[in-house]
Formats: sequence, C-alpha cells, structure tokens
Amino acid sequence: QVQLVESGGGLVQAGGSLRLSCAASGSIFSIHAMGWYRQAPGKQREFVAAITSGGRTNYADSVKGRFTISRDNAKNTVYLQMNSLKPEDTAVYYCNADATTTQAMGIRRSNYWGQGTQVTVSS
Repeated sequence: QVQLVESGGGLVQAGGSLRLSCAASGSIFSIHAMGWYRQAPGKQREFVAAITSGGRTNYADSVKGRFTISRDNAKNTVYLQMNSLKPEDTAVYYCNADATTTQAMGIRRSNYWGQGTQVTVSS
C-alpha cells in the first residue's frame, strides 16, 4: 500500500500563490506518474497536472502558465506551485500516484489517492 499525505493548502487572495506538497510512503517499489486533481463543490473531480518519473509534465488548459508541477524522486514527493490564483481555482486538491508496491506474493501496480487539501481563493 501507498499512503499519500498532502499539505500546503489554505486561504489566499486572488493573484496570490500557494505551494502544495504530497509525500508518498509505504511499501513502494517504484512510483511512475504523480499528479494533482481537484474537485470544487458540486462539480466532478478534474485533472490539474501530472509528472512522470522522467520529469515529463502535462497540465490542464485552465492552469497552464500559472501552475508548475515538480517532483523529488528521492523523497517520493510531488509539488504543485500555484501562482496567479483565481477564485475559480477554489477546490479540494487531491494527490494521485501510479505506483508499484511490494506485496507478499510479488509486486503490484495500483493507483492511489491522498485525502485532499483545501485551497480557497478569495476575490
């Protein structure tokens, strides 16, 4: 199993910045892609950004040029630097990891989610 713990959420004014972190722990064999999703009240969870183990990144159009995803493979940690925040960025942000873990009978690849961290942007 993999545990993902997010931190860094909070309340910020429009135009401000926040940095989210997500640390993975557990019986990790390797972590492939890591990413961030968000869910606003009354809306479905949506993709924000992702990064592969090799550093290739992908962003939702709504955050391109404002958000930057990065990761520290040695620490099994992914970051999301959010600049020029807008009220419409308000949501619970969830960390996601595509990881292979060591099991009693071998290894297993699964998808994991963190518990979420609230980001609120005031106008």
